[in-house]
Amino acid sequence: MLVRAAGSGTEVYLLRRVRSMAFAPGVHVFPGGSVDRRDADRAVRWAGPAPGEWARRLGTPEPLARALVCAAVRETFEESGVLLAGTPDGRVVADTRGDDWEADRLALIDRSLPFAGFLDRRGLVLRSDLLRPWARWITPVVEPRRYDTRFFAAVLPEGQLTRDVGGEADRVAWVRPAEAVAAWRRGEMAMLPPTAVTLAELARYPSPAAVLAADREIVPIEPRAREEDGRIRLVLPEGVDDPV
Repeated sequence: MLVRAAGSGTEVYLLRRVRSMAFAPGVHVFPGGSVDRRDADRAVRWAGPAPGEWARRLGTPEPLARALVCAAVRETFEESGVLLAGTPDGRVVADTRGDDWEADRLALIDRSLPFAGFLDRRGLVLRSDLLRPWARWITPVVEPRRYDTRFFAAVLPEGQLTRDVGGEADRVAWVRPAEAVAAWRRGEMAMLPPTAVTLAELARYPSPAAVLAADREIVPIEPRAREEDGRIRLVLPEGVDDPV
């Protein structure tokens, strides 16, 4: 998830999935997607905390940690045009606009260009220090489609802009987390529980810097289904606040 400063507070970037999608149509989500097998490629140039450190933070084997971080950076660029990368001398990419950047983004999406090749061609390195681990959610067992999803937080790099890149989303917006939660409660913004919970958590932090400084313990969150009055209700684990 991407955050940025907005006045005295924070905004977060949300996309609304197109209604023709098989999974979660019309739902507001953070940029993200599936891990590609090439995300674990050791050829991906890297700066910041090493994969071994990410393995400790995420509680995973090192190859999986490498793949998760790489997928987070790649999918963020594919879905928002924001690139968490920089030059070997420490400068973060400041602008990803232009036809050449768009051509590379589309090539990443159709998998004709590996992420390692994309970085090499531009003389860039993945900046893992721009990411923070946030949460891990596992789809309840009652659902026909199940996912094991990791959430990361990052601040929009200075000079970069998000853009409506189309594809899986029909609407994109920067919103204050508390306002998004309020809209969800009113039935004006459809969201899955992990998104609503995460937005409610983000609303507690006064600035993007505070978001990055948050000390998060990454433990699996797997809601369970409970029948109430003939309806199935998802119950969050103890310690996870229900934003309802």
